[in-house]
Amino acid sequence: MLQEEAKVKNWIIGISIAIPLAVAVLLFMPAKITALGDWVYFLPHLNAVINSAASLALILGLVFVKQKKYSYHGATMTIAFVLGAIFLVSYVIYHASAESTSFGGEGAIRSVYYFLLITHIVFAAVALFPILFAYYYGYTDQREKHRKVVKFAYPIWLYVSITGVIVYLMISPYYVN
Repeated sequence: MLQEEAKVKNWIIGISIAIPLAVAVLLFMPAKITALGDWVYFLPHLNAVINSAASLALILGLVFVKQKKYSYHGATMTIAFVLGAIFLVSYVIYHASAESTSFGGEGAIRSVYYFLLITHIVFAAVALFPILFAYYYGYTDQREKHRKVVKFAYPIWLYVSITGVIVYLMISPYYVN
């Protein structure tokens, strides 16, 4: 069992490093994959819906665990986890094939936007590590370890989900397609 858990931990660490690096490469690669076509310009809108649904699932998950409805808690957290995975695939496809949109707001709103964007990016880059451990410990019913990790994972995950939607709403008027 310890050997199996060590393998899982190594996978979690590897994934937690590889995914943010891959996303960074996609964001800054000089040439985008244009062969996917114009349908990819719908993905930011879809991503906002996915993030909104994930935020709701996260909040419901908290409500259920506070009510000691652990099976509902597990179900809603699994929904949030799956939505996060779908979001990540969609996000990667979009940023591999479309140029980033510049924010056109001016004045104080510009500072608010960039504060939210930068904190969103920083937390998103580190979020995967505690989220994967929290999910693994919850899935394997290691409740004490789960509770310890969730103290960090949950607020980061919820912040990233909610600020993702807010950033989308703020930048959506500036999308070209």
